Amino acid sequence: MSKPSLKRLFPFTLLALVAIGALFAPTPYNYVDDGQYNAADIAWILVATALVFLMTPGLAFFYGGMVHRKNVISTMIKSVVAAGVVSVLWIVVGFSLAFGDSLGGFIGNPMTFLFFQNVNSGAPWSLAPTIPLTLFAFFQLMFAIITPGLVVGAVAERIRFTSYILFIALFGLLVYAPLAHWTWHPDGFLFKMGVLDFAGGTVVHISAGCAALVGALVLKQRQAHINQEEVPPANIPYVLIGTGLLWFGWFGFNAGSAVGSGPLAVSAFATTNTAAAAAGLSWMFFDVIRGKKPSVLGFCIGAVVGLVAITPGAGFVSIAHSIFIGVIAAVISNVAVQFKGKSKLDDTLDVFPCHGVGGMVGMLLTGIFATKSVNAAGAEGLFFGNFDFFLTQVKGLFIAIAYSSAVSFGIFKLINLIEPLRVSSEEEELGLDATQHNELYVQGTLLVQQPDGKLVEEPA
Repeated sequence: MSKPSLKRLFPFTLLALVAIGALFAPTPYNYVDDGQYNAADIAWILVATALVFLMTPGLAFFYGGMVHRKNVISTMIKSVVAAGVVSVLWIVVGFSLAFGDSLGGFIGNPMTFLFFQNVNSGAPWSLAPTIPLTLFAFFQLMFAIITPGLVVGAVAERIRFTSYILFIALFGLLVYAPLAHWTWHPDGFLFKMGVLDFAGGTVVHISAGCAALVGALVLKQRQAHINQEEVPPANIPYVLIGTGLLWFGWFGFNAGSAVGSGPLAVSAFATTNTAAAAAGLSWMFFDVIRGKKPSVLGFCIGAVVGLVAITPGAGFVSIAHSIFIGVIAAVISNVAVQFKGKSKLDDTLDVFPCHGVGGMVGMLLTGIFATKSVNAAGAEGLFFGNFDFFLTQVKGLFIAIAYSSAVSFGIFKLINLIEPLRVSSEEEELGLDATQHNELYVQGTLLVQQPDGKLVEEPA
């Protein structure tokens, strides 16, 4: 076995230092309960937290089924590994940056909840007063986990695994946490502006969509894309399974964002299902108009776009209006996918057209259809005569796009200086499952590493 290099030593060394630091963190567990907690709310948010976590393996199946069969495992693990990286970072400093005491409305004080101090014994979150702060923190953690996992689809089949691990960490700290603070902290500047994002239109989908676009541009095209080779989906049933898990988990994503088990959660649950159903049908039927046959992929992708689009307004718009949101979002994203297909942009699994554009459409339509009759804490949208609120949503949208795009570009460039982002052309040709993870037979052959480091194919 060769002597490990500094680069190979660094990840484990850093994790070991975090583990040692955790030994000295204060660990009070004396929950303060003056009767303000509600058992039904706690039970529902516990379930919702688990549902949102289920979306991460769901996303892995969704993406894994659409890439080339030699890249299935490498694509799936990049989504799932975020659960490890982000969970540790969230405990150490991520929750503090997102929800700690506000520093000028831009970022949370990293010392507020460092190593989860003041969480286990702290007062409940001001906007979730009926559940313990620890539960609120873990519910929010699940959002932080899936967001960098979304970016995987745009850079699949060519990004180095170790580089993506570093991207997850930097994105979580420098993009996700600030946007979450701006949008969901009562002292965040977007929150104070009046921007409404019920469950993550800006924080999750626009940020991930813009990072996906930037990543695809920085990594450039796959060789298969340059050669205009058709890459057949590895396993369409995987896509169907992934869609089912995402749809199921999204009930926790949106309805859980009511942070209680009351009527608002019911409304968000209903709008979520309705928008997904309408969008799945819209995408499939729109494909038929364009001369295609109705397909499993079409319905699945459309349904996910509907889930994305309803996310910012799930708790602010009516159930009936969610049909319109789903139909329109699917058509716009479908057109965006077709436009992207005619360009040189190699967003492998159309993350920007689906999550980025879908999130943007959802934010704008929230500005149109939000109504206080659904949520008194919301606002009346343009459809009800309030142009000012619609303009506020537009401002918030462009701020999120500009920030997430610029910082993500810097992150990708920085990582490329530390560790090459892209695998070699030889590794790309042989597939990342074998070359990055050594975990797959490829087309009846076994990849064997020679003493000089080269990989050659031998009969399995």
